[in-house]
Amino acid sequence: MDFEEKRLYHQIHPVKLFTDIGVTPISLYFLWQHQVWFSIIAAFVPPILISSLMMIWPPVSDLERIRASVSGKYLKRSMTPAVEATRLLSLLPMAFGAWEHTFWPIWLGIVILIVAWANGFLFPRKTG
Repeated sequence: MDFEEKRLYHQIHPVKLFTDIGVTPISLYFLWQHQVWFSIIAAFVPPILISSLMMIWPPVSDLERIRASVSGKYLKRSMTPAVEATRLLSLLPMAFGAWEHTFWPIWLGIVILIVAWANGFLFPRKTG
């Protein structure tokens, strides 16, 4: 498995998903408190560390199993660079909402994130 495949398939590894989901409310809490540096550290250090470790540490068979799964096939088909950028940018309305103590932008960011992950179901691409 080459680096690009590892980069793609590690995104749905349970450890990576748990990390990404887990740091978001912590980071938003720090933004709510206007503690920008703590928020940045909470939002980016654990996911970058976990991603880096996953590129070199876990047996490739873990990611091979993910690649062969239904979820892996979905990811291969639907996770374009634009979708990855949308997932990352969904944090902007969430951050704004936390900073301003307003919940609707946080929910908007969550909806954008869900639509980005579900884009393959909502906007199926022709394969072949």
